Amino acid sequence: MLLICICLISACSSPSQSSSEGDKHLHFLYNFSTNSLDPHVDSSYVPLRAGITETLVRLDEENLTVAPWLAESWEGEDGQHWTIKLRENIKFHNGNPMDAAAVKASLERAMNENVAIQNALKIDTIKAEGYLLEITTKEPFPEFVSELVNPNVSIIDVTETDFINNPVGTGPFVLQSFAPGSKLELERFEGYWDGASKLDSVTFSFNEDANARTLALQSGQVDIVYRPETESLESLEAQGGIKVESTATFRVHQMTMNMERESLQDINVRRAVDALINRQKLVDSILLGHAEPAVGPFLPSLPFAPTYEPSETGAEIAVEHLKKAGYSLVDGVMQKDGEPLKFTLLTYSARADLPLIAQVFQSDAKQIGIEVEIRQIDVPEEYMASNRDWDLATYSNLTAPRGDAGYYLNATYHPTGALNFSGTEEPELTAIIDELNRTVNQEERAALAEQAADYVHENVINSFVLHPSTIVAYNEDKVKNWVTTRSEYYMITNKLDVN
Repeated sequence: MLLICICLISACSSPSQSSSEGDKHLHFLYNFSTNSLDPHVDSSYVPLRAGITETLVRLDEENLTVAPWLAESWEGEDGQHWTIKLRENIKFHNGNPMDAAAVKASLERAMNENVAIQNALKIDTIKAEGYLLEITTKEPFPEFVSELVNPNVSIIDVTETDFINNPVGTGPFVLQSFAPGSKLELERFEGYWDGASKLDSVTFSFNEDANARTLALQSGQVDIVYRPETESLESLEAQGGIKVESTATFRVHQMTMNMERESLQDINVRRAVDALINRQKLVDSILLGHAEPAVGPFLPSLPFAPTYEPSETGAEIAVEHLKKAGYSLVDGVMQKDGEPLKFTLLTYSARADLPLIAQVFQSDAKQIGIEVEIRQIDVPEEYMASNRDWDLATYSNLTAPRGDAGYYLNATYHPTGALNFSGTEEPELTAIIDELNRTVNQEERAALAEQAADYVHENVINSFVLHPSTIVAYNEDKVKNWVTTRSEYYMITNKLDVN
């Protein structure tokens, strides 16, 4: 095990090719790897997180509002006809101007390459003139601008062609090299519109092993680690010069249910699955308190989060639900009409706590005669979208990365949603979401979001396990101006610096 950890550290800690002695260099270690930097389809959002690309607008996390970024201002009072004014004098990394024509071409490519973006933006026509965009959506869509926060709508120069290995954006750092699944080497963009970074270069590397990430920081091979091993936090905090930050985010760990599977089409079986999840035990034993139990998808502090009545949970409650579904425990096996109840449960290691949650669920299910086969997968979005040979999946989702409920509800429960892995097609729920998409008034939107979340809760379309905090550890003697964001979008910025 020690040799394996040393090898993993070595893989992410080779000296930066772009830095020399005396340069201001920072090494950031992330928990998800990627083999493609195409910002319009990359589900890891690495180009934006690494400071290569930017979007037209960004999330103001303090006020939960949309703020200008590449766009200077916008208006669209009827919710369907939008005028977006771009900042002038912004250049791509290759020196080409970022004008309305270039932005139009980038948006059109994003929609052509990514059906989910096409469905999310609902754009009918785009007209470009100078630094003005005139956009008409297919229907009134008041939250259109907030969808432009999505990293998959990053603006790139599409006259360049190597989108997978070398996207050309407007961010504070220029890509120098990319080793798929391993790391990026970045250099400061001297012509950055919002002020050049004080850093000369950045290495943005990947390692999906939480223990290896922790060891890399402890040994001084890297400067910032995203999501170190939870069990090592105490030793990290005790080590001089290392700061650990734990920040509540807009994320939920959920148990996704494949509604196309026969057993899970019975609401009583879904209620039994939900009752088997011991949320407080998972918060205490796996996250060591760096989380809070979840009942629904949204943090209770958000204005559109419903107030739920406490639900009874535990093995006995799960058995009662299964009895209503026609199951009984025979010779230690939960079965119905002679067929045992079995689940295939997907999980993935890039989020170290999810496989542990899966193992706890497997153990608790076994106590009431349910066999759970845990299947490790690599890229959950790709697997769940392409395969239907599973019943349950531990999955982690940002539910309000734009400060609004619309993103999660559309993506996860609308029939056209990119993250609708459960295969949900509920006409009543779809109607609520469609009404939400047409509604401008914020109080009315909050009420509709609550209504949708209540429907999901009452019909047990997925179970919600916990709201994890994002944990970041870094060398506080070296790193300056690091901010752990709630949206998890903005990481390598022009404000970052080192001593």
